[in-house]
Amino acid sequence: MELHRSLTCLYLSEASFHLYNSAQLQEATRTWPHSDFLSLSQRAAAVSMLKRLKKSLSTAVSALQETDPKYFKEFEPILDSSFWSLPAEWSSTDPSLVYTSVRSMECYDEQLSDKCMTLLLGTWKDNGTPCIVTKSCRDTMTQFGCPHYSLSHQLLYFMIGTMKGCSRMLKGDLRLSRVNITVEYYKRIFCSNMMKSNQDIFKNVITGQMQDIFIEDILLCGLVGFSDFYKLDWLQSILTWQDQEAGCFGKEEDISQIFEEFLDAPHKRVKRREKTLTDGCSSHMTGVAVSALGGFLNYYLSEQDITKRPLI
Repeated sequence: MELHRSLTCLYLSEASFHLYNSAQLQEATRTWPHSDFLSLSQRAAAVSMLKRLKKSLSTAVSALQETDPKYFKEFEPILDSSFWSLPAEWSSTDPSLVYTSVRSMECYDEQLSDKCMTLLLGTWKDNGTPCIVTKSCRDTMTQFGCPHYSLSHQLLYFMIGTMKGCSRMLKGDLRLSRVNITVEYYKRIFCSNMMKSNQDIFKNVITGQMQDIFIEDILLCGLVGFSDFYKLDWLQSILTWQDQEAGCFGKEEDISQIFEEFLDAPHKRVKRREKTLTDGCSSHMTGVAVSALGGFLNYYLSEQDITKRPLI
């Protein structure tokens, strides 16, 4: 699989999305029911897909290491399948945690977000100490009222901190209004607002950048364990965005427009470095969408009766 450095809103390469989906498929094949021929046939297809995915993952990681060794070194820990874990239990978002007002502009700095995550991972320098939380990182990653991609960054920051075992991420926060807010509660706040964002997006005709935001919210909050993101009508919409011939996503979109971010500074914008695959699709949107679909599959297999599962 072709791989390049793609500074997506999650600061992750497509290899990371392969890991998500590999974990989802691994769990799905483990829990797949063996009650009838159709189930066995579907499981066999999933097993075959898992084998292809593992091969693609190996190629992707090698390519990333070769094409961008600095980026690879900074985020190498999250490219290990043992770094990520699937939800042990499911919960739902809380509408009462939705912000009363949301900023119209993104409220994060690209370079700061990147640095904050390497400080958690301990990859900010050779043999660096992990779980470092600076005041600027804490203030940025706990700021309320941020929209869209900023929410993704904030949630991912706490996800990485949790997976890395950074149990004291909030140490040093002297704000009295935040004294009882835990890492898990921040995740609930962010996903509750991402749920509201997705609900608003779903009411309209969803194209381009909004598709990307919509799918990312499902992917990340599903990984955190919020099952209300796995809505059947949302799944059906995502499947209609898939190119029927190539099987990928974002084929007909203007990639430079989809991954364009606006910062607070007037007239200042940052364009993501994306790359169109050989079949004309967006590498990032395809990776995110396939991983989100893996989440749907795993959720329906683990939580619902086989007679009530939607057919994908």
